[in-house]
Amino acid sequence: MTSVKEFRVDEPATADGLGRGRFAFTDAYSVFDWGQMPDAIPHKGASLCAMGAFNFELLEDAGVPTHYRGVVDPGTVADDGTEPDPVPLAEATAPPTEMAIELTQVPDLSYEGPHAGYDYEAFHAAGGGNYLVPLEVVFRNRVPVGSSLRKRAEPADLGLDDLADGDWPDEPVDLPEPVVEFSTKYEQQDRYLTRAEADEIAGAAAVDALEALARDVNRVVTERAEATGFVHEDGKIECLYVDGELRVADVVGTFDENRFSYGGRGISKEVVRQWYKANDPDWVAAVGEAKDAVADRDIDDWRELCDPDPDPLPPAVVDAVSDLYAAGANAYTDREWFDAPEVEAALDAAAEL
Repeated sequence: MTSVKEFRVDEPATADGLGRGRFAFTDAYSVFDWGQMPDAIPHKGASLCAMGAFNFELLEDAGVPTHYRGVVDPGTVADDGTEPDPVPLAEATAPPTEMAIELTQVPDLSYEGPHAGYDYEAFHAAGGGNYLVPLEVVFRNRVPVGSSLRKRAEPADLGLDDLADGDWPDEPVDLPEPVVEFSTKYEQQDRYLTRAEADEIAGAAAVDALEALARDVNRVVTERAEATGFVHEDGKIECLYVDGELRVADVVGTFDENRFSYGGRGISKEVVRQWYKANDPDWVAAVGEAKDAVADRDIDDWRELCDPDPDPLPPAVVDAVSDLYAAGANAYTDREWFDAPEVEAALDAAAEL
């Protein structure tokens, strides 16, 4: 299980071919890389499943290869508990929470200490020609306030020559062209990579092909967002590599994987991040200190050093965030999956938290 969804294997992947399995989306959530937080957010899992399936089907219509095989219709599960074959999202009679996918191999990535780092050579030796690329490919259309990109690049580096003083302004900035970056996937702390570092970690997968795939995904999701009143600010993909081909894996274009806004207001789990920064700053600070503390240690799990644990969300916050996920999924997919307010009303309620 990941921090937000369960992973079920129906047919394991082997060195000779892909397997089959399912994601079971839960109402759990994660912020600041903590893992599963103390609350659940109703409708979150079904919202993400519906949005993810919708985007996978858009990608396949656009000729972008993915590992998606359909969703499990909750209304057709047999009395004996056996599950039917997956169906397209349009055939689901209720909000789905399970997505059928193809599986690839995910070798162990061992940590050899602060000097040797992670053993990617062994990872690729075990994966051969069929593995999940141990990278996240990040695409950005906008640079919000607080984005880590502001620390790694100057505006002029990104084609923003028109900024008067060459400094980042105190408001979001639209990029003239999308920016693609690479970060680690399986290390305990995500870190951004140079292109050469990403190329080495990717193994047999070509960094140019990963970037091209990310740009295709970004284009499809951005076009859908614009058609439904959203602004698609940034996001990421993960990819599997099999027989020389890359396919989009994990989940795409949801309020957890991507950052969207609506009418100038954010509609993503950033709402929850900001609540913790404002209302549980001791825990947020402890997370940052723990991450820094493992830099020179032989362990890589910073959570062992983090004290205290996060506070639970108040019920009013849980309700508001639940409505935000549900309203957003309804609008993005153009289907009333949930009894939820309109997006603007949900944003108004979240703004009052």
